[in-house]
Amino acid sequence: MERKLMLGNEAFARGLYEAGCGFVSSYPGTPSTEITEFAAKYPEIYAEWAPNEKVAMESAFGACLAGKRSFCGMKHVGLNVAADPLFTISYTGVNAGMVIAVADDPGMHSSQNEQDSRHYAIAAKVPMLDPSDSEEALEFTKLAYEISEKFDTPVIVRMCTRIAHCQSSVKLSERQQLPDKPYVKNIAKYIMMPGMAKKRHPVVEQRTKALTEWAETAPVNRIDEGSDSSLGIITASTCYDYVKEVCADKYPVLKLGMVNPLPEKLIKDFAAKVKKVIVVEELDGIIEAHCSSIGVKTTGKELFGNIDELMPNIVAEKLGVPYSTGSKLSEEIPGRPPVMCAGCPHRGLYYILKKHNLTVLGDIGCYTLGATAPLNATDTTICMGASVSGLHGFNKAGAAGLTGKTVAVIGDSTFMHSGITGLVNIAYNESASTVIILDNSTTGMTGHQQNPTTGFNLKGDPCTKIDLESLCRAVGIRRVRVVDPYNLQQVEEAVKEEVGCGEPSVIISRRPCALLKTVRHPGPIIVDESKCIGCKACMKIGCPAISIVGKKAVIDQTQCVGCNVCAQLCRQNAIGKKEA
Repeated sequence: MERKLMLGNEAFARGLYEAGCGFVSSYPGTPSTEITEFAAKYPEIYAEWAPNEKVAMESAFGACLAGKRSFCGMKHVGLNVAADPLFTISYTGVNAGMVIAVADDPGMHSSQNEQDSRHYAIAAKVPMLDPSDSEEALEFTKLAYEISEKFDTPVIVRMCTRIAHCQSSVKLSERQQLPDKPYVKNIAKYIMMPGMAKKRHPVVEQRTKALTEWAETAPVNRIDEGSDSSLGIITASTCYDYVKEVCADKYPVLKLGMVNPLPEKLIKDFAAKVKKVIVVEELDGIIEAHCSSIGVKTTGKELFGNIDELMPNIVAEKLGVPYSTGSKLSEEIPGRPPVMCAGCPHRGLYYILKKHNLTVLGDIGCYTLGATAPLNATDTTICMGASVSGLHGFNKAGAAGLTGKTVAVIGDSTFMHSGITGLVNIAYNESASTVIILDNSTTGMTGHQQNPTTGFNLKGDPCTKIDLESLCRAVGIRRVRVVDPYNLQQVEEAVKEEVGCGEPSVIISRRPCALLKTVRHPGPIIVDESKCIGCKACMKIGCPAISIVGKKAVIDQTQCVGCNVCAQLCRQNAIGKKEA
C-alpha cells in the first residue's frame, strides 16, 4: 500500500478506519481534537461531538456493547470527567473492541494543568499504549482493538502534544470489514451492583497478570541495540525520539510501547546487559518507579525532573552527549502573549465587568483571555463548569464586601459540557447569583467545532439546536435576558440590574465568534487624527487592532472588523466609519 505524510492525530484516525471502527464519540480538546475530525471524514464511521467526555465514553461503551468497534477521544483533563465510567468499564469489560484516546500536554501549551494520564491506566487497571510517531499512532490503534477484544478490556492509547501535532510517514492499509458482534445479555458481567462487581474484581486482576505476560514479548516493547553498554536507556513516547536523535545507536535503548502494565523480565534482562540504566520520561516517574519496584536500580527524575516537556538539548545535556543546538538569532524576539482577537464579542462584556470592579469567576475557553492585561477581568479559572458552581459557593459564603458584586462567565459549549448542573444548584438552593453565558455560536478555543447550541452536528448537517433561554428557565431561573456584547450600554444596564436583583439570574451575551466564516463584518473603522487627543481610552479594551503612534490612536485596517466597541469609548468622537 502507499505511504503518506500524516499528523499523529490524522494517523490515529486512519488507524480507527483500518481497524473497522464504526462508532466515534468525543468532546473536542487540544491536542486530541483532530482525531475525531479526521475520523468524521470516513463515511464508514459514525462520528459525533458529545456534550462532554463522560457522555462520550458512555456512548462509546454502549456502541461496543451493541457489537460495533468504538472509540472516544479527549485531552488529559477530559479523562478526569470520564473517569467515572472508565473505572467501572474496566470491571465489565467489552463486547466489541473499545479504544480511548487521551492526549497529554507536557509543557501546558493549551491546558490548565500538566497531569500524567498514565496514572489513570494504572488506577483503572486498563492497558495503555504510548506511540512515538504517526506510524505507531496508526498501528497502535489497530493493535489496541486486538488487545481490547483478546483481553476483554477497554484500551487507552496515550497521545501527547508533540506526537499529535507532528508529521511522519505512515503506511496505509485497507479497512478491515468486520461483522458486528452479537449482543448477549449477561447480568453478571454488565450489571455492576456490589454482588456482581465483587466477582469481577478478581477477573480484572487476572487480566492484568495476563497482560503483563503479553507485554514481556509484545513487539511494541523492543530493544534497539547500541555500541556502548556502559549505559542503557529505558524510554517511551516522544522521549524515545529525543533519545535517538541525540544518541543515535550509541547506547542500547529499551523502547516501551505499552506503558501499562509494564513488563518485568524484559526490563530486568535489559538492565543486566548494561552497567547503568537511565529512564528518560516526561512528567512523573512511572517507569522509574516500576523499575525500582522490581529491583532494578535506575536514574531518572533526579536528572530530568517532572515539570514541563523535555527537548533534545535537555536530554543531550543530562546524558552528557554532544549536541548542536544550532545558531541563535542576533535579535531577541519580543514576547507575544495570547490575546482575544480583534472583534472578539467577549471584549466589550469584560470591559464592563472591569469597569464596575466585579469579581468574575471564569471558566475554560478563549474567554479565559479576559484575565490578561489590560482587561484583567477574571479572578479564577479551574475546570469546565467550575465558574457556575464556584459562584454559588462564593455567594453563599458571603465574602465580605463582595455580596452582589460577583458573577460567573462561561461559554456556550462549556455550559452544555458542565455548566447546567451548576445552574440547577443555583436555582435549587436559591443563591442570588448571576451567570453570564458567552454564546459565540461555536467551540472557539479548540478550533470552531459545533456544539449542541449551534444547530449543526460534527459533519455540518442541521440538527436539534438547544435553546439556551428555554433551558435556563426550565431549570428554575426566572430572570433570563439576552444582550449584544458590541452594545456597551445594553451590556452595562443588564449587568447592573441582574447583579443587583437579589435572585438567581442569567445573562446571555450573544454574538458569533469574529473568526467564523459565516460572519459578515461591516468593515474597518478609522481614527480622525484631527479629533484624537491621545487620551488612550480606546486602548483600555486591549484590542490588537488599536495602537498609539505619535501620541495618536491608529487602527490597523487589516485587523479591524468594525465591531465599533472602541468608538463607544471615545468621548471625542474621533473613531468612526470611513466616509464614502
